[in-house]
Amino acid sequence: MVDAFYGTWKLAESENFDEYLKAIGVGFATRQVANMTKPTLIISKEGDKIVVKSQSTLKNTELSFTLGEEFDEITVDDRHCKSTMVMNGDQLIHVQKWNGKETTFVREIKDDTHLWGCGVCAHL
Repeated sequence: MVDAFYGTWKLAESENFDEYLKAIGVGFATRQVANMTKPTLIISKEGDKIVVKSQSTLKNTELSFTLGEEFDEITVDDRHCKSTMVMNGDQLIHVQKWNGKETTFVREIKDDTHLWGCGVCAHL
């Protein structure tokens, strides 16, 4: 249930992130900075929408969406995607589609100390 994700979360781990950045064409220097960045996620509910704010030294972003409904997203690296967020058990699944490509982010709560982990899969 998405209610368990509401709150402020610190990144505990991120799997396959550098490989993902390489696959979508992010250059070496930017990848090095991105790999060192540990964003904070603030997840809340505003009306019937879920809001995910990501705050980091690199860039801040905000997404507002309804679970299961496609929405427009502009990513940190300025890709224009059609995205969808769904719950799968205790995982928040984020799918981005652009130019015939697709990536999937799987966010999981690591424990009750407000740490989260993310695995990335790119289908390019």
